[in-house]
This record gives sequence, structure tokens and C-alpha cells, in this order.
Amino acid sequence: MWQPSWSCPRDGWFYPPTLFTEVEPAATIAQVEIFGPVLVAMTFRTPEEAIELANNTRYGLAASLWTENVNLALDLAAKIKAGTVWINSTNLFDAAAGFGGYRESGFGREGGREGLWEYVQPRWEAEAKKAPGNQKDSKDEEDDKDDRDGAPAGLPPIDRTAKLYIGGKQIRPDGEASRKILGPDGRLIGEVGEGNRKDVRNAVEAARKAAPGWAKATAHLRAQILYYIAENLAARRDEFVRRLAAMTGAGPDAAGAEVELSVERLFTNAAWADKYAGQVQATPLRNFTFAVYEPIGTLAVVCPDDAPLLAFIATVAPAVAMGNTVVAVPSERWPLAATDLCQVFDTSDVPAGVINIVTGSRDALSGVLAAHDDVDCQWYFGSREGSAAVERASIGNLKRTWVNYGHARDWADPEQGAGEEFLRRAIQVKNIWAPFGE
Repeated sequence: MWQPSWSCPRDGWFYPPTLFTEVEPAATIAQVEIFGPVLVAMTFRTPEEAIELANNTRYGLAASLWTENVNLALDLAAKIKAGTVWINSTNLFDAAAGFGGYRESGFGREGGREGLWEYVQPRWEAEAKKAPGNQKDSKDEEDDKDDRDGAPAGLPPIDRTAKLYIGGKQIRPDGEASRKILGPDGRLIGEVGEGNRKDVRNAVEAARKAAPGWAKATAHLRAQILYYIAENLAARRDEFVRRLAAMTGAGPDAAGAEVELSVERLFTNAAWADKYAGQVQATPLRNFTFAVYEPIGTLAVVCPDDAPLLAFIATVAPAVAMGNTVVAVPSERWPLAATDLCQVFDTSDVPAGVINIVTGSRDALSGVLAAHDDVDCQWYFGSREGSAAVERASIGNLKRTWVNYGHARDWADPEQGAGEEFLRRAIQVKNIWAPFGE
């Protein structure tokens, strides 16, 4: 630390100009924004290393770049992650130029044209809000439905087979087989891949690969991703309503209620992600005993047929919120609601491998998952016989199981389809004893 020999005035708040040298990049003074006459100097060998040092911070309000090479300056200025970069100068401001930060230095801008966008909106958007009769009638909805189905009324829709979702990618099943999904009237709605043992193996490997990073991710990050999934699902509400109605025969109101409850479950579990975090145990000795909640690891979820979208969300969301990676087997009869979610996951920043979906025979896939040594826990919501088979298959690998023995749940009921029960099943508790005093 280098400081001048003279002292600062005693009246007011003054700090002497200070220079720090031989500073490590991870040091606090190198990582935080210091608003004062303090400079941290670090050496570098190449321009690339200089950029790494400059961007090695959570902040990004402004930066100054000093060099005799103008071409190099322009090249590096584009690579520095800061809202303002001054070349061979510093602290230059004008109302014609925007000013604001990147990352944890905030968002939005003051000044410049970009600053004006914070206060205006497109004229058409303002007029659309004021115009009466801007809601579509039922005929418009039918016309839109024909367009969305990809063909005019009276022509068959495009034949599309939903794929498996493994490692963040939609993948064809290993056996290249598929199964038909029929509506209540026997009409063909679509087809899904028929997963097998190898597909389960690939899904488990993808989940295990993603597990360490997802478990170490902050609870806030997990919450934000779940919120994002909910927002994107809500934006595609009408699409999922039509899908549920086509599969189950439910009316628009019932299908709409299931989608809305699914969004609610996502919001609820996102809110729990950074709040269901352990407690201090009241042990009698002179110590602190901390009950730390940790994710189990890789969790298999086998979903029921009823409420195909809601049940899938209600089981997968709490497991993911608590830091687990998931291999999910959706409804055997109506899996298309879950396979449609793959696109939602792709646009919601879900890391690859955190959520994996294998479609096919529920009990066949469940048996493979129960016997798999790298699956740490399995939830099964199906028949009594299937529940017993899961428990038998899990004996050899001491897998944690949660089965329903054929007892149906009302997934719309908050007590049965949501709440701390699902969170509790998704964690394991570690007690840490910390003695103090004599």
C-alpha cells in the first residue's frame, strides 16, 4: 500500500490517495467497486489476460482503457463488460451519451437516446390498449387454431413424433420405436418415443453430469429459473389448454384451470427455493447444532395419468427447486403435455441435464430406474403393483423411495398436490454440531 506522507484534513470525510500493488485478482480490493482515490494495480502479459482481469468482477459500471495503439484500444473496448469504457481518458459525461452499468452495477441508462427509451412506448401499443373490441371472438379463435395446427380445416395436421428430452436436447429413442397417443374419441393426437433401458441410462448419465453444478447453484438462481419457466408457460397458456383438451377431453375451463394451477405450482416452488433452507436444532449441550438441508442428487419421478401437466409440474418443480436433477417419466396415457414443455425449458435457461424426460411404458421404465445404482431417489405415482415393484427393485441399491400404492391424489388440492411435503421428500438433512464455550 502506497500513500502520501502528508495527512488529510481533519474536518470532513477525506481519504488519502492510495495505490495498491502486488494484488491477487481474487482479493477484495480487486473485486469490489471503490468510490474514492484508491487504485489497484495488477500486471498482465497479454491483452487477453488484461481483459480477463478487467472482467473478473461482479460489477461493470465504467472502465478506462489506456494504450498507444488505437486499433488495440478499439478491439479491447468491445470486450470489456462495462456500461461505459473510456479510452485514454476517464470520467467524461454528457447528456447526449448514455451512462449506466452492466451486471451488478445495475441496469437502465441515463442520458442519450437509450435513456429516452426508459420513458416512452410505441404509439401502436398505446393505441391498442385504448381501442375497444380488440379481443378475438370464437370464430377468430377457430381460424387461429387452424393456422396453428399447420393446415387449413379439413386437412390432416403435420405428423410430428415427440422426442425424448435428455441432456437439454430432444433425442430420438434408442429403439426408434414410438407409441400412438389417442384422444378420448379414439382420434390420433400424436406420437411419442418409446424409451428403453438405454434411454434411461443416457438420461441418468446426463442428470449425474449436471448434478454437481446444479446443487452448487445458488437458491436464488434456481428460483429465478423456475420463475422463468412459469412465465414462459403462462405465455403459451392457450397452446397447452388446447393440448390438454385434445388429450383428455376436458373443456376449455377445466384445461385452463390446470394450466393456471401448473403456473401457480412453479411460482410456489420458486418462492420456496431460497426459503426452505434448514434450521438450528435445540440440543441441550453447549453447542450449535445446524440442520442443513441438502439435495438428494439424481431423482427419478414417475408421474400419474391424471392431471398430466399439473402432476408433472407438481412433482418435478420441488425436486429441482431443492437442487436435485431429475429423470421424469410423464403420464403414459397423455405424455404430450410434458413433451411440449421441452421447448419451454429450452427458453427458460434450464441447464442441460437438470430436467430429463423419457416417455414410454410407466412400469417398464420405472423398474429400470428403481434398479439403477446411480439414481439416488425415486418417486412413483401409479398402481399398487407398480409401487411394490419399485420398493422391491430398490432393496439392492438402498434407494430412497416415495410411492403411493395406487392411492390417487387430487393434484388441484394444495394440501395433496403441493406444499412442504414435496420439498421435504426432495432433501436430506445433515446435522452439524458446533461446540462453544467451556
